[in-house]
Amino acid sequence: MRMTALLFTLTLGLSLVSQTPAAKPTTQPAGAPAAEPTIGGAIDGTFQWVPAQFISAAEAMPEDKYDWAPTQGEFKEARTFAQQIKHVAAVNYFVGATILGEKPPVEVGDPEKGPASLKTKAEIMAYLRGSFDYARKAVQSITAKNGTKSLKSPFGQGTTTPLGMATLLAFHGMDHYGQMVIYLRSNGIIPPASRKK
Repeated sequence: MRMTALLFTLTLGLSLVSQTPAAKPTTQPAGAPAAEPTIGGAIDGTFQWVPAQFISAAEAMPEDKYDWAPTQGEFKEARTFAQQIKHVAAVNYFVGATILGEKPPVEVGDPEKGPASLKTKAEIMAYLRGSFDYARKAVQSITAKNGTKSLKSPFGQGTTTPLGMATLLAFHGMDHYGQMVIYLRSNGIIPPASRKK
């Protein structure tokens, strides 16, 4: 079983790398050596795949299903589809601010459910897009010099690092993406990333 899980993880990782959008070419003087990518730029090369998948899934659900949550089985107090999105967006802002050493630029409300003031799909989607832009800005700020500096953990006691927080941004978004896929399919919607081209 463990070997199967390892093979699945490796296969998933390779598929993510192969689907990563190409980096934008930079213009350099002729004959100049290629610029070494920053650590943040290298991480963002993979991280940008997360908003691409997550945002398309959020867009796919009709607005009248944004308050839907599963009820069959053990789903007591499960987040609604909208709360899944607002939670990920709030954490993006919260963690991005930790990396950048500043306060979040917008209200995060209760990070477990996101700002209660956001009601419509348009409001939630704007908040989500802004959160991923901010998270990518934070990830891109990571360098060899600051990547391992000690930061106070935003989740309680202890410390973390900018690299640790960038890793959290990636796995957290995809953890909730997996839940959103179940919400979409439960409502008869094939997630955009799973549709045949």
